[in-house]
Amino acid sequence: MSEKDTIATVLGFMPPFATTMGMTVDQMHAGLPVIAYDYGPSVMGRPGFLHGGALSGLMEVAAIAALRVTLGKDESDLKIKPVNITINFMRGGRELRTYAVGEVTRIGRRVANVEAKAWQDDPAKPIATVFMNFLLSAPR
Repeated sequence: MSEKDTIATVLGFMPPFATTMGMTVDQMHAGLPVIAYDYGPSVMGRPGFLHGGALSGLMEVAAIAALRVTLGKDESDLKIKPVNITINFMRGGRELRTYAVGEVTRIGRRVANVEAKAWQDDPAKPIATVFMNFLLSAPR
């Protein structure tokens, strides 16, 4: 699948809240989509900072996007259900564009583990990370 097709596929399965918050695929990095949004009223927390829930939502979408891309077209009908999530907030997100990328760390027949990180200025300085476990099941 080409990079353009991958981006279109990711945009196609984004949940409605992601669109409302302004999330988009900013770029592809090492075959994985980098999801981003700009600072604005829909992601604002206390004055001048991102809302923690908005930041968590960004990383969740990045994790799901990474898992979907890793599963590939052959497994596109597979249902994924988050069963566990651990979030680490490292510093406050400021009034800047925010990025997140997920990486599948383990994938089995029934369970997948995904890590995602969010940053603003420098990917080497994340503002938050998330570890998610997903249950994989065939569609009913």
